[in-house]
Amino acid sequence: MFKRLTLFIVTINLFILGCNKPLNGWNLHVHDEDALNAQKVITEASLSKYIGTLASDEFEGRFPGTLGEEKTVEYLSSTFKEMGLMPGNPNGTWVQKVTMTGIESDLKAQFITDDERWVMNIGNDIIGNSFQTSSQVNLIKKDIVFCGYGVNAPEYGWNDYDGIDVKGKIVVVLVNDPPVMKNGSLDKSIFGGNAMTYYGRWSYKFEEGLRQGAAGVIVVHETIPAGYPFAVLQSGYTSEQLTIEDPSLTPLSFQGWVPVETAEKLFKMNGLNFQKSKESAVSDDFKAMTLDAKFTSKISNSVRRFSSDNIIAKYEGNDPILKDEYIIYTAHWDHMGINKKLVGDKIYNGANDNALGTGLVMAAAEAFTNLKNGSKRSILFLAVTAEEQGLLGARYYGINPLYPLEKTLAVINIDAMGNTFGRTKDLIVVGKGNSELDNILEMAAAQDGKYLIPDAEPEKGFYYRSDHFEFAKQGVPALYADGGIDVVGKGTDYGHKKKDEYTYENYHALSDEVKDDWDYSGMVEDGKILFRVGYAVGQHSKWPEWSKGTEFKSKRKEMLKNYKY
Repeated sequence: MFKRLTLFIVTINLFILGCNKPLNGWNLHVHDEDALNAQKVITEASLSKYIGTLASDEFEGRFPGTLGEEKTVEYLSSTFKEMGLMPGNPNGTWVQKVTMTGIESDLKAQFITDDERWVMNIGNDIIGNSFQTSSQVNLIKKDIVFCGYGVNAPEYGWNDYDGIDVKGKIVVVLVNDPPVMKNGSLDKSIFGGNAMTYYGRWSYKFEEGLRQGAAGVIVVHETIPAGYPFAVLQSGYTSEQLTIEDPSLTPLSFQGWVPVETAEKLFKMNGLNFQKSKESAVSDDFKAMTLDAKFTSKISNSVRRFSSDNIIAKYEGNDPILKDEYIIYTAHWDHMGINKKLVGDKIYNGANDNALGTGLVMAAAEAFTNLKNGSKRSILFLAVTAEEQGLLGARYYGINPLYPLEKTLAVINIDAMGNTFGRTKDLIVVGKGNSELDNILEMAAAQDGKYLIPDAEPEKGFYYRSDHFEFAKQGVPALYADGGIDVVGKGTDYGHKKKDEYTYENYHALSDEVKDDWDYSGMVEDGKILFRVGYAVGQHSKWPEWSKGTEFKSKRKEMLKNYKY
């Protein structure tokens, strides 16, 4: 492993220094001058054009299954065609059809005790829906069980459902992982310490509740553990919710969120203190508790089924053997569409999230088409649908890959990269240390005088919140970089300020628009670096691997056991 990793780093150094000679028997000629010349097409003008078009009002917030999607598919496919790329679907088209179900739920909900009935204000006290396709989905006076963090993790000896039967009941759980303490300090050997694991994600909470037989799951939102304010959820639940139906499963009758104020009032109705109950949930001896209150909900569903599109283009490799191996650049093209209930501005333009990421993928595609000597391996440019609805497009591709995943070397994901405030001295790697792709990125970044830093907010679980995760789950090494914070001439305090400004003022908000003060110089530099990473993997005779101990390594090993590479 060490020898292989060393050779990998040495090879990327060759790429940086411009050496075209093979080293130590590696059959590799890195055409560095070719790549450096090709990347010159990644400019402020090109990025401004791509991002500005996708984030314009004309594209209506790019919600799947709408006119905004039609315009997005047409724009990306025609642009890829103009670049000289091939349609990426082997059937000769630019799209992969993703069958989806869209549901608009009109919710009414109450908490009831013998002494009190609380009819909640939908949107403020509680939000939620059901993905069951019946026109009416009703729950009447269902038992409520507080199950701590709602985690069943046998590898950590942790099961919040131990000793309790929640079948047909409503489960109330806390967001994020249990912060397990040992001798007064956070135990980093359990649930990644302060770094969120998949057990902390809201999607896991719903999935585990369904596995346990619950009728519904309510997640208690808190801004710091969740990583975003409750307003983000309020915006997300104002429109149609999308899913990919699984015929083998009946969805929860209710899944949703309450702010901490609702949780405090609910527990008070039961003679309990929410904060003390929350504290008890991190104890080894925690036991789920049934509350005295009951939950009633009535949901009227409006259902439609439609096909949305993953958009895919292909740059074919020129090596007779290696061209059947693939590197994928991915970004989600979708955002949140239009909220017709609003007065004035109604369009969620999604400029940073994720017209910016899609624009960088388009820029990388243009750079590959400007290579004089080409790439040995084939490069795929995949703009996926419905990321905002739970990584649905990426999940669909992972289950139904157009090209074998065992022949896919790497995924380079770009999502809300966030560098709209100028050049930085650093790059953030979300999930830093997970794979050898980090080493390639480090060498490519060093060429521009940049250094890498890990995600400063691992507790927010960003590695599990974007499309690359669906590929990682399948075993494919995946890189997820974010714009840096050490801003040239302004420092890290300024970078943190701008990142926080986006998170708390613009993320999933109407204000996520292209702004007059955007500085594209950092985007241009980062786009070139990510292009060079994909180029290097496409040329190298070796494959990047997951790091030892990474949760996805065994999946990759199983995938490749019968494949010779």
